[in-house]
Amino acid sequence: MSCFEHPVKSMAPRAPGVIPVELKNGARVKANDIAPQGVYMPNYNILTPNMRSPQYVQMSTAAGITLGIMNGRMHRTACTRCLNLLLTYPEGCRANCAYCGLARHREAERDYADRNFIRVDWPAVPLQRTIDIVARDPAKSPFHRMCISMITHPRSDEDTRTVLKQWTDRIDPKTIPVSILSNPTTMTRADVKRLKDLGADIFTVALDAATPEIFERTRGKGVRSPHSWAKYWEILMDARDVFGPQKFGAHIIVGMGETERDVLVLVQKLVDLGGHSHMFCFFPENGSLMDHLPATPRDQWRRVQLGRYLIDYKGGRAERMKFDGNGRVVDFGVAKDELEKIIGEGVAFRTSGCPGKFRDDVSACDRPYGDSPPSNIASYPFPPNGHDLRKIRRQLRIVEKD
Repeated sequence: MSCFEHPVKSMAPRAPGVIPVELKNGARVKANDIAPQGVYMPNYNILTPNMRSPQYVQMSTAAGITLGIMNGRMHRTACTRCLNLLLTYPEGCRANCAYCGLARHREAERDYADRNFIRVDWPAVPLQRTIDIVARDPAKSPFHRMCISMITHPRSDEDTRTVLKQWTDRIDPKTIPVSILSNPTTMTRADVKRLKDLGADIFTVALDAATPEIFERTRGKGVRSPHSWAKYWEILMDARDVFGPQKFGAHIIVGMGETERDVLVLVQKLVDLGGHSHMFCFFPENGSLMDHLPATPRDQWRRVQLGRYLIDYKGGRAERMKFDGNGRVVDFGVAKDELEKIIGEGVAFRTSGCPGKFRDDVSACDRPYGDSPPSNIASYPFPPNGHDLRKIRRQLRIVEKD
């Protein structure tokens, strides 16, 4: 399948429906007011407890397995190297991003703590229990990094600071560095600086959309959501100033209607600013406003993965790359033998994100199967083996020059 078999207009999300008043702002959870008791595993068939950050945080299924609070096994990998802590409230996230399982429009369907996010459930865990487990021996923890994921909520900024302080009071950030996945919509430059002062190591902004038009259509007024491209860039620039080079970055989701050129030009801009890009492959999240749309074709995804790796880590330049009339990469601007060597190493096709302890270009945030099923891996959470690399080479389908 070519990356241009679904044009921009066909990647348009559904319009959000009307939410009954009695279901808005977590009303059902607050009315029932069930007291939480330890770890809560998402369960659509019972009354959701009234859980709030900072007392409670959610974490991915992979993190729950690695932490030892959940049973389970992950395909071809024993653990995840990043402990993602997601703020949680009965009201949930007040934004309405079209591709996100946590979006506000799901109030009519599912309580916040029961919603899937990047393909998996997120159990809710007492923050102090989480810290207790890691604090037993941080130096031997499987986690290379902790990340606080903010959401759009009136308490998000204050509670992020509380979670960060409680963590760093007991766990040295030099042993397990802390990243912030921010919510620019509610933040100021002073908020960014406070997080740095409290010990955060890296600050990221989830632009997600590669162009202002796609941002507006999927995260802004197009879906009755409060985010704006300008505000996100304002906070990203604040993070550049406050955190410094190589300590800030932006998330980009590939496959929402942009061209390969659009993504790689944005990646180059971030690198020129001194930052990094963390890329995700679009996958139609169940329950989202885009769950009826196709996942990113693998040829498109592999070329952008490779281009991004060259720019971020190998001195590649977007302006040296060549693109066809549809914006697809036809030449990476790198000698063929060098390109083959980089492809053969396989690192370019691993999950991208904040660095871990192995090497700068291997992410701690490996998000096992967050953007694909194990049967058709998009982002490899482990080093690709020979079979994987043969498949990747077939998927790359580097387009012949015109």
